[in-house]
Amino acid sequence: MSMKESYEQKLQAQLDEWGAQIDKLKAKADGAEADIQLEYYKQIEELRSMQKSATDKLSELKDAGDNAWEDLKAGIDNAWDSLGNAVKSAASKFK
Repeated sequence: MSMKESYEQKLQAQLDEWGAQIDKLKAKADGAEADIQLEYYKQIEELRSMQKSATDKLSELKDAGDNAWEDLKAGIDNAWDSLGNAVKSAASKFK
């Protein structure tokens, strides 16, 4: 397995984990009181948008050639860090 393939698998696994966490947050939001629900839904919408952006970046990586993927790595790492921090932040607020 190449470094690129290994990196792709790592990113996909992390993206899947965050997707599951966002789904859990959505379930908590569904059970929240109405006044809090709106705030939760807004945060979930932002997370889903960030998740979509990260998924798009992963698709770009998969389409990139073996030499070009290194150029995309910094932008992808930034997107992953942003999404990871946002998921953690939202999870702490939903408790």
